[in-house]
Amino acid sequence: MNRTTWRLATAAIAGLMLAGAARAETILFVGNSFTFGALSPVWRYRAPSVTDLNGEGIGGVPALFKLFAAEAGLNYEVSLVTHPGVGLDWHIANTLPKIDRAWDHVVLQGYSTLDQNQPGDPGVLVDSVHQLARTLRARNPAVDIRLTATWSRADLTYKGPSPWLGKPIAAMGDDVSCGYRLAARTTPEVRGVVEVGQAFNRAIRTGVADGDPYDGIDYGKVSLWTWDQYHASAHGYYLEALMLFGALTGKDPVSLGPQELAARELGFSPRETVALQTVAHDQLAADAVPDGRCAQP
Repeated sequence: MNRTTWRLATAAIAGLMLAGAARAETILFVGNSFTFGALSPVWRYRAPSVTDLNGEGIGGVPALFKLFAAEAGLNYEVSLVTHPGVGLDWHIANTLPKIDRAWDHVVLQGYSTLDQNQPGDPGVLVDSVHQLARTLRARNPAVDIRLTATWSRADLTYKGPSPWLGKPIAAMGDDVSCGYRLAARTTPEVRGVVEVGQAFNRAIRTGVADGDPYDGIDYGKVSLWTWDQYHASAHGYYLEALMLFGALTGKDPVSLGPQELAARELGFSPRETVALQTVAHDQLAADAVPDGRCAQP
């Protein structure tokens, strides 16, 4: 090989390496209002930073994730497809052409009670996850699929009617978690469950958040729900995004620090920011250890 050929080959290899290093990993978020941040400032937060495949100008939790990743020096191309008040079965029937592409990562989030018609029943979720996982794997056999297990709804715990009326506030989050764990356990293509509801429970248990918004919010605590006591507050969606950031990137949420930009823009105090980051850190560490909490099928 002469000198000119050597230089050309070296330049080509260097160019390929730089292109590979610069390539953003793609991630798609599929869900409903619990993903797009309804009834909070998160709903339209930094919408231009992500791609809303419905063209509705939503930023939501995906935009928070995008910012956290950028702050950590990571490059993700973030997309979302969401619709209020639906489960994953609705997406299969209505938005599948937007989902059915080759993605590096996909995060799936279903209806808040697992099944709108039969609250607490994970059957529809399990079937929908299985179908979507097969579709996604056909496009990219290496796709990283995660499920977002959502939180206890205060409105259904304290006001009802629901299977959780009168039970401890953690009960609904526990049941939802077990439904998502069943879906993951019976669909090998799913890499894991992001336990957002368990992070909510931990925040309440450790005194970071108030567990009963109907009797007022204790001084020094945050409320994880917005005014309808159903959807999350900005603090709740921030905790959701921290959990997704830690689970998907392997980075410690605490590393974002008390001056994390989204928290400052949303008006959180440094104390609140660190407290929520610590909850996410502790919950992610706990999730790494099997706890046997959910009954096997």
